[in-house]
Amino acid sequence: MDYLNIKGPMSLQGEVSISGAKNAALPLIAMTLLSKEKMNITNVPDVVDIKTLLKLLGNLGSQYTIDGNNVSINTLDVNNTTATYDIVKTMRASILVLGPLLSRFGHCEVSLPGGCAIGQRPIDLHLKALEQMGAVISIQNGYVRAEAKEGLVGAKIIFDKITVTGTANIVMAAALAKGTTTITNAAREPEVVQMCEILNRSGISITGIGTAELVIEGSNQKLLDIKEFEVIPDRIEAGTYLCAAAITNSEITLTNVRRSHLESVLGKLTDMGCEIKSTESTITLKPAKKLKSVNIITQEYPAFPTDMQAQFLVLATQAEGTSVIEERLFENRFMHVSELQRLGANIQLNGNVATVIGKTKLSGTDVMATDLRASSALVLAGMVASGETNIHRIYHLDRGYEKLEKKLENLGATITRLKE
Repeated sequence: MDYLNIKGPMSLQGEVSISGAKNAALPLIAMTLLSKEKMNITNVPDVVDIKTLLKLLGNLGSQYTIDGNNVSINTLDVNNTTATYDIVKTMRASILVLGPLLSRFGHCEVSLPGGCAIGQRPIDLHLKALEQMGAVISIQNGYVRAEAKEGLVGAKIIFDKITVTGTANIVMAAALAKGTTTITNAAREPEVVQMCEILNRSGISITGIGTAELVIEGSNQKLLDIKEFEVIPDRIEAGTYLCAAAITNSEITLTNVRRSHLESVLGKLTDMGCEIKSTESTITLKPAKKLKSVNIITQEYPAFPTDMQAQFLVLATQAEGTSVIEERLFENRFMHVSELQRLGANIQLNGNVATVIGKTKLSGTDVMATDLRASSALVLAGMVASGETNIHRIYHLDRGYEKLEKKLENLGATITRLKE
């Protein structure tokens, strides 16, 4: 098993190119099930989660090739509509095949995804919406068995709470449904917006893109002509590198990035004293003379993203004063706190609120990653800690960050991937 060895403290400089967004690429790959011909997708990140979903599509009968960051997928020969537990258990996003499989074939079986380290992510909202669209759904032997013999029918869907994966799933289901589907309280994340824009260009009329209400005109099971497209840049990867610059008191420039996707993150960095300069596709961070404390509440887009909570919590350990970070989306998303305390961080937890007292001197030691974003937070901590930090279980990191240690090395970091 691999681990990362980091020698700190350090400073960074230079440019780093941001990869395609994993959270955009996953639903877009599932969306290929709606295509009537071979599809090419560019700027796909080379991360484990992508390979897992492609393997699942392969098991369903698809053919695919990977050439660097370009993926070609042909789903015309899909002859299996069962997404098995052995793959779904490794990645919850596999549930994204439920909507397109059901809308295309009228039936499917998808394994329940099981638990998630950072908290409950129930799929009941997905299932309720599909039932409203005419599906008959049952849970048998750990599988969602869904059937719509005459195809799905448009419906008025009101999500009780915002769900990014649920919105993507129902948008794909609605694309091949008969009639009009209205989704109220839809997710507004850039990753959902990109899917809607691509479907819109492919003959599916979608109004309200980027708002909380989507109106989708279905094709009545007619497969779509989807042209080649490029995955949007990863806003969470971008935010992580900005935090790396801020915590190491360094100036770096991000390329292949969209500022409009990062306004809440950039706002908090500015509040902490950092200076941000940007162009259409670059962002440069100039570090604060003295980092200031910050208050953060995680909420759905366009508010502050839960996927940046762990990175800012680490950053707050190096700020002067007391920072308060409230996690409103996932109940177990402070598991990195105990590992940061091992490094010397002064963090007090009270339910879903973390109080960080800074500035604190961190000292390197052995720590363990517990989830994807916690992994990146430990990397940031290791970069500012004195001595050596060893981060174990970095398979979490490999799920969502492309060539992280290589990119950091190119910026001047002393970070090495080693074997246990």
